[in-house]
Amino acid sequence: MTESRTQGGYRLMAVHAHPDDESSKGAATSAKYAAEGNEVLIVTLTGGERGDILNPAMDRPGIKERMSEVRKEEMAKAAAALGVEQTWLGFVDSGLPEGDPLPPLPEGSFATLPVEVPTEKLVALVRKFRPHVMITYDEHGGYPHPDHIMCHKVSVAAFEAAGDPAAFPDAGEPWTVSKLYYTHGFIRDRMVLFSEEFEKNGQESPFADWLSKWDPSRGDLMGRVTTQVECAEYFPQRDDALRAHATQIDPNGMFFAVPLEWQERLWPTEEYELAQTRVTTAIPETDLFTGVSLDDETVGVGEQATS
Repeated sequence: MTESRTQGGYRLMAVHAHPDDESSKGAATSAKYAAEGNEVLIVTLTGGERGDILNPAMDRPGIKERMSEVRKEEMAKAAAALGVEQTWLGFVDSGLPEGDPLPPLPEGSFATLPVEVPTEKLVALVRKFRPHVMITYDEHGGYPHPDHIMCHKVSVAAFEAAGDPAAFPDAGEPWTVSKLYYTHGFIRDRMVLFSEEFEKNGQESPFADWLSKWDPSRGDLMGRVTTQVECAEYFPQRDDALRAHATQIDPNGMFFAVPLEWQERLWPTEEYELAQTRVTTAIPETDLFTGVSLDDETVGVGEQATS
């Protein structure tokens, strides 16, 4: 297993579809790196305007009518809890279509746009911030929300284009990102471990129904994980960030079902898949910046190394 570097001064960009995604996917990692003296920028692609109110305590007059403003306020509180910077890319939430057949997505919403439109905006931001590492979702979006799948496509395209002088020449000076990761949160092994702990303590597992319906054809996400970042010390900040998204996160819901002490003791890491790298590393990793040197900050397209 590769050793963790301890030096600060690196730059991490995490690209997410909606406000609250940054708090449920890799939040403790973001808080850890920020606390260690690195620059962490959360990029939120849409405003979450079409989100439902998922916390009964927030289902009250005046909230749904000003959802866009409320979610911006929540995002600011979450970013403060994590100690990170955050910016909006300015696209409109597509919503989660329901029905059979599924209705069309709203015209002009994020997932309906040509990929190159948001890609150019993200490339401009990458070239301005100059991250060493980017984080996004895998090809399934983490779960099949159209905005999450679009987020994957746009993030990968921006990772590939940012260092190419011929791509989007009006979007700033080229910058080559060293590594691209996918974040993986719905790990079956993790749910099994917590379920066993509930049983040991004579309690019913809140994941029993979810595990009983597990479809083996979905594959083993742990088989894709290359990198586990130990960040249990920052789980409380993660939870504060989650609670900040009060319209979306029920404090009595599944995110808080497992006692914090169990999480810190049994599964103190967050999981990632190294999707692309332009630097030499070795798998498994314990640090997203493994192999990245601050002494060699180059622009332009670099040679891609194998992991």
